[in-house]
Amino acid sequence: MELYDLLQECQPFYRMLKRHSLTAIVSKLELDPVLPLEKNRKILVWVGGQLVPREDAKVSVFDSIVQGGDGVWEGLRIYNGKIFKLDEHLDRLFDSAKAMAFVNIPTRDEVKHAIFSTLIVNGMLDCVHVRMTLTRGKKVTSGMSPSLNLYGCTLIILAEWKPPVYNNSSGIRLVTASTRRNSPNCLDSKIHHNNLINNILAKVEGNLAGADDAIMLDVDGFVSETNATNIFLVKKGVIFTPHPDFCLPGITRRTVIDLARERGYTVVERRISITEFYTADEVWTTGTMGEITPVVEIDGRSIGESVAGPISTKLQGYYAELAENEGVSIPVNDCL
Repeated sequence: MELYDLLQECQPFYRMLKRHSLTAIVSKLELDPVLPLEKNRKILVWVGGQLVPREDAKVSVFDSIVQGGDGVWEGLRIYNGKIFKLDEHLDRLFDSAKAMAFVNIPTRDEVKHAIFSTLIVNGMLDCVHVRMTLTRGKKVTSGMSPSLNLYGCTLIILAEWKPPVYNNSSGIRLVTASTRRNSPNCLDSKIHHNNLINNILAKVEGNLAGADDAIMLDVDGFVSETNATNIFLVKKGVIFTPHPDFCLPGITRRTVIDLARERGYTVVERRISITEFYTADEVWTTGTMGEITPVVEIDGRSIGESVAGPISTKLQGYYAELAENEGVSIPVNDCL
């Protein structure tokens, strides 16, 4: 332990030598897997006030995100040099942090600076997804109590080149999970928190069934959302979507509702059974990462004609036009 300080100083040099060693000193499990997009292998990530290479983008084992999933997050999309719905996402981030009683939270301008800096240094101005995470921060010792968090929050900005994650042309297949969506009696989905075990268990069911995602019902058996997105249906020209009681009131969900109503469609928010989804004329999901995604099958039942329907196709066009023309411009010339 007398050499502890020296060990800390030598670690960066050791990692550099390890990367360039002639003899492999890593196990097969440590070999880099193939990435969905290879150009994401060399990116810089904002972690706790610094931009660091992907492989050095880590938080302390004492951070609350490691100790208990104690953090809040948002997803952002970048279109044509602009961040779509940035202020709405920041509003929800700060609301979630307040509901979680975070202290020493970075300011709105500090968060924006971190986002802009990360995007600019990586040259990411289009077809980009940003995962923005705010943890309660590092603890002075391992434990659950927020009273141990004396360092302030940790801000993470992870930007990746990432097109929509679903097949928005041919559509996706869903199954109904046995895992129920959290009730506000237990954990309110209005807090956009990082403790996603509820959703992950449903996603595991979807993966094992060979589906793209899984529908989650509420405790009374009505449809809430999928494990990752909000969900809509069309019946005889009327659009329906579940009340945001158990599900997250998504920003893309609200955008789609507004776009539909502006163009004369009736949109009804109410409790909806899974049977109504089976017999719908159209179904689609919404989310920042996937945008608007047609659903062509649920639990083995074909939806409509098993192709993207006319209303979802039109809304995809309206959404794309809005995303292309609106948003907060990335200040490329004056941020860094």
